[in-house]
Amino acid sequence: MFLEVRELSFGYGNMLIPSLRGLSFGIEKGEIVGIVGPSGSGKSTLLRLIAGFERPLEGSIVLDGITVAAKDVYVPPESRNVGMVFQDYGLFPHMTVRKNIEFGLRRLKGEERAMRANEMLAMAQMENFPSRYPYELSGGQQQRVSLMRALAPRPRLLLLDEPFSNLDADLREIMCKDVKTILEKEKITCLFVSHDQRDVNAVCSRIITQTY
Repeated sequence: MFLEVRELSFGYGNMLIPSLRGLSFGIEKGEIVGIVGPSGSGKSTLLRLIAGFERPLEGSIVLDGITVAAKDVYVPPESRNVGMVFQDYGLFPHMTVRKNIEFGLRRLKGEERAMRANEMLAMAQMENFPSRYPYELSGGQQQRVSLMRALAPRPRLLLLDEPFSNLDADLREIMCKDVKTILEKEKITCLFVSHDQRDVNAVCSRIITQTY
């Protein structure tokens, strides 16, 4: 099992009822798996725990055979090699499309960084817009750039948090197809959470239905 979530529990502050309680599931390498649930059900919290932005109260997270979170274990986000695409895109407004994509490639040398950025621009069909800023892009274009920025460093695992919720119905359908094609081409293991069953059905090969 590539990703193992074991009896995971988490709560914010003085919450009487935890956001997550005793959640367990696994994902095989290369799978694109979806979780569907209403707002407030803990979907985004789950992704933040896997990415390392939060620490669980109980349980553990094992990624590619390595425990990254447990009672006495905490591996910081920068050491997990996990990519995340946020609901609000999370692009840096003061950076161009190219600079946003290159942000995660700072460890690469200049020529290698430029080649990977060009590859991502082509994959996103954004070759003609490398110098544009986020405010100059449509919602669909911003979503593509956000996805390419997350994929550029070749993460072991990609987390998608309601990535299409800000798009209209027609664009959502197009983006679902595009994202599925890109994930399969890159052979990326992916966990996709959404409140919309249709989005998850269109992108994912398997859906986790456990209530948490």
